[in-house]
Amino acid sequence: MGVNWTINDIHSVEKTPTSPSRLQWKISEVLFNSSTCRCKVDSVNPTTGEYRIVLYGTLDITTDNPTPNFNG
Repeated sequence: MGVNWTINDIHSVEKTPTSPSRLQWKISEVLFNSSTCRCKVDSVNPTTGEYRIVLYGTLDITTDNPTPNFNG
């Protein structure tokens, strides 16, 4: 791991198609580079096995990373 993520890197997590192992790596990178994180199980369908999990967090933005522009 060890890659410093910025707010601009978040969208790379939702690129599809991807393998489960690649998605796990991307989400792990986000979590490891966050100062806070939590998740919520939004829904589970026991009949189909479909699920939705929502992650919430704050990236650890250090002085080494550029200041994000939330207005653009």
